[in-house]
Amino acid sequence: MAFEDLLEDPVIQKYLHELVGPKGMPVAAAPPDGEVTDEELAEELDLELNDVRRALFILYENDLAEYRRLRDEDSGWLTYLWTFHYENIPENLEEEMHRLLAALEDREEYERNHEFYLCEVCSIRFEFGEAMDFGFECPECGSPLESMDNDRLVTAMDDRLAALREELNVESGA
Repeated sequence: MAFEDLLEDPVIQKYLHELVGPKGMPVAAAPPDGEVTDEELAEELDLELNDVRRALFILYENDLAEYRRLRDEDSGWLTYLWTFHYENIPENLEEEMHRLLAALEDREEYERNHEFYLCEVCSIRFEFGEAMDFGFECPECGSPLESMDNDRLVTAMDDRLAALREELNVESGA
């Protein structure tokens, strides 16, 4: 898939934005063909060099860019030539989805296996042990803590887990 096609996908745009942030998005959204220096990118995009370097390093850390170093024979200065590898984005997104699945499974299990109490005034939630330690009174306002039914939350998590598993083509508990 060409860079242009990838960059039109809103999911990929969001992924890149989450990686590099608003200051780095012009760098991520305009990957040149071939090699380019950070200075060339900064000048072409009218950005601060540090912002460009920060975005390039983040892309490098996520296997979306690589560099080649050249040393100037006369001055000894190093020049970094950057190449973008956005063909790795789909694999990176799938890894992120697997991490999300694992985290959501852990959270769903936590929600299912704990009893919670809520201060309806402050909207602070406590586990049973904490609520008991506070005498079932909110430590902030002194209001009584009410037993909280989190069945809707657990159901919503179950639905999201099922959708993620289907999208990733994995079995429950895998």
